[in-house]
Amino acid sequence: MTSDPTKIPAAGGNPERPLRILALANQKGGVGKTTTAINLGTALAAIGETVLVIDLDPQGNASTGLGIDRRQRKVSTYHVLAGEASLAEACIPTAVPRLLVAPSTMDLLGLELEMASAPDRAHRLRNVLKGIGQSGATEGVTYVLIDCPPSLNLLTINALAASDAVLVPLQCEFFALEGLSQLLRTVEQVRGALNARLTIQGIVLTMFDPRNNLSAQVVADVRSFMGEKVYETMIPRNVRVSEAPSHGKPVLLYDLKCAGSQAYLRLASEIIQREGRLPVAA
Repeated sequence: MTSDPTKIPAAGGNPERPLRILALANQKGGVGKTTTAINLGTALAAIGETVLVIDLDPQGNASTGLGIDRRQRKVSTYHVLAGEASLAEACIPTAVPRLLVAPSTMDLLGLELEMASAPDRAHRLRNVLKGIGQSGATEGVTYVLIDCPPSLNLLTINALAASDAVLVPLQCEFFALEGLSQLLRTVEQVRGALNARLTIQGIVLTMFDPRNNLSAQVVADVRSFMGEKVYETMIPRNVRVSEAPSHGKPVLLYDLKCAGSQAYLRLASEIIQREGRLPVAA
């Protein structure tokens, strides 16, 4: 690990790895979904992957957290899904090597109504992602992380219909399991109607506080309920993770040595290992 806390380690990626598209989804707000999208993307880039974060949340917090000023978002995911621009035109390099973001704006709030009667309304994002990683601004991309809004709306359905798998951030709180069953039912419905390949990649427990007995009980309950789908790595409640977005930086750039940064690096490695055990597509 580098001794300079402002630099993330570089590594050689695996150019033979097929493109993987992961949706980060949870209809509950405040569970660390956007924080996980930002920092998991940074961690994957740090271990050699080329990553595109697609911001589908109208609040645009993933874009802000990656240092993209609102004035820079002349082309956003709204324009891409509305058919007014290509995904490559929306992509903006971040301060992290090998990490791109397609930013969002509040315009996304009106998109659901605009495309409600369109026959391809559930597949807009899937159609946009065809050919990604092969040329232009997205050439070489090995991971796409889609930051979904905190609701099971048409934007989230688009993300699930376009993804290979879902990554679910789950806060270590009393109501952690409330709503998880609803999300799992939605995943099953999307798998049956729109995207037969969709799976649950894993559940990451966030905001874990070892001093809190409730946190430990929630961890035990979730692991009992979901088994091996729960990652071993847990993201601790960490002030540096909370501070980083206000500086427009992932926590790995803000403070590489803090507990939150190290947890996201471990999570990225665990995801790569889990992906490596997947059967190779014919």
